[in-house]
Amino acid sequence: MPTYDFERYLNVRSANSPSFGPDGELAFLMDTTGVPQVWRLDNPREWPQQLTFEEDAVGFADWSPERDELVFGMDQGGDERTQLFRLDADGETVTPLTDTPEAIHYWGGWNSDGSEFAFASNRRDESVFDIYVQGRDERGDDAEMVYEGDGWLSVAGWSPDDEYLALTEMHSSFDYDVYLLDVETGDLNHVTPHEGDVRFQSVYWGPDGDALYLITDEGADTTYLARLDLDTEEIETVATSDDRARADDSRAPPSEDGNWNVESLTLDEDTGRFIFGTNVDGYTELTVAELTGETEFETFSAPDLPKAATGGGTFDDDAERFAVTVTGSTENTNVYVVDAASGEADRWTDAATAGLPKESFVEPRLVHYETFDGREIPAFFSVPEEATPGETPVIVDIHGGPESQRRPTFHSVKQYFLNRGYAYLEPNVRGSTGYGKAYTHLDDVRKRMDSVKDVAAAVEWLHDQPEIDPDKVVAFGGSYGGFMVLAALTEYPDLWAAGVDVVGIANFVTFLENTGDWRREHREAEYGSLDEDREFLESISPTTNAENIRAPLLVLHGANDPRVPVGEAEQIAETVAEQGVPVEKLIFEDEGHGFSKLENRIEAYTTVAEFLDEHV
Repeated sequence: MPTYDFERYLNVRSANSPSFGPDGELAFLMDTTGVPQVWRLDNPREWPQQLTFEEDAVGFADWSPERDELVFGMDQGGDERTQLFRLDADGETVTPLTDTPEAIHYWGGWNSDGSEFAFASNRRDESVFDIYVQGRDERGDDAEMVYEGDGWLSVAGWSPDDEYLALTEMHSSFDYDVYLLDVETGDLNHVTPHEGDVRFQSVYWGPDGDALYLITDEGADTTYLARLDLDTEEIETVATSDDRARADDSRAPPSEDGNWNVESLTLDEDTGRFIFGTNVDGYTELTVAELTGETEFETFSAPDLPKAATGGGTFDDDAERFAVTVTGSTENTNVYVVDAASGEADRWTDAATAGLPKESFVEPRLVHYETFDGREIPAFFSVPEEATPGETPVIVDIHGGPESQRRPTFHSVKQYFLNRGYAYLEPNVRGSTGYGKAYTHLDDVRKRMDSVKDVAAAVEWLHDQPEIDPDKVVAFGGSYGGFMVLAALTEYPDLWAAGVDVVGIANFVTFLENTGDWRREHREAEYGSLDEDREFLESISPTTNAENIRAPLLVLHGANDPRVPVGEAEQIAETVAEQGVPVEKLIFEDEGHGFSKLENRIEAYTTVAEFLDEHV
């Protein structure tokens, strides 16, 4: 198998986030220029038209329901303070709609005729989000604040008659509330009173405007599709994973209630057609249906899509078609358009693979390994085709979140290292989503280090794999996964040949003190609070235990990171260097929580490759 340089892999393109225009045209984001920009297609696999030409990454694009124009969002240098812009029908004129660069603006959608739009913003107080409505012709500070918030609010969508906005409030990753806001009076009605932690997500208005359809886990370990009656506030089940269009029944669900999560929903309020996605061990199984009653529905043919992870579903104007983003381990990310009734799918975008042959990409094997308390931990294990028994180095790549899940998606960095002879293990340790609520809470606060034990168990499992050299195991991770790298190096120093920390947490106390004000309460719900758990958080922080680190360490970070401030990278690099351990640090002045610009990604991951070549 020929080898390819890192730049080739980092030039593999991605097309995602589709949005249908009023005449059936398709807008999407693609990173051909090095950062995601808005592109347009009128027919499948044609040469696309680039619509935006910005230096920074575009985060989303949404067509007007009536006009040939769209709104897109963009921050500056990865600072996540998204501003809103309108791209007019000529495909050239960009009009700034907001002018508060120190604030975040969460897009809330157009009203029914595209004359107004809604958004949530923390422009009044950085720690909370208020709700605004703005006319399409208004600019800057012309938006009307229709509700003054006291938490992390966002807009789920307008009612069919444009009189109400459905709002969601996130208290933590596993506790949400839904409200109805009367746009004219500002009256707010709480429609999801509950006890304990309950998720209410992916909220859509029903066809008659008398109900909301959403995903929830009320009374269950896993999430399901439900109908919320707005008069009675009663929740009825519409569909669980048992109702999906099944592709493979051989994988037994590991959750406590025996189900998988219904993870995504798209509903067309005019026709009652909807799509829901079920997360089956990381793979998405899509079901397409149409409501025949309040909770009754008929299903259509299962979409003819690759076995992969899909998301970003959106219907066209008459709900005859829908578009989704599809990404698989050996399939780079592209947009498919599916005929709703027949399930026939057509790939519309042609994101390039930089000349890399598809057959060179490695498909992982889904495995389960036993950890310290007898639980089975799911993981994706990839081995290069020409692996030499007993001599293959391996990268253990730990996902962030921690409320996240490593899934079989295309990962150019992984494919590069597989091409260079490394094996790759991607565990979903306790705390990961996708396996039920109980599994996700197994690492909360005082149980934090149990997830690190799961990583150690992964290495012990790797020692039993015939291809692996047990002296060449690398810890790699970003964000919370960066903390897991640092914690694994401090708690189990003898297991590792090297560690790579990307935008990771080094000290929970300084992280919580310095993260964005709007995020602190949300993060404390997961990690523990500064008031009650400070001593514990300090005790498990990698900076406290850095004297145990013996493996060479590489630290990468963005200077504009609002989530995990760059001081986390600076303090761990300095502390470990004082122990005499080889440390490299690389800070990007024009990046935030991760690396969006192609030239920075090339520098960052080329540095990773050179670091591992030297030390592993």
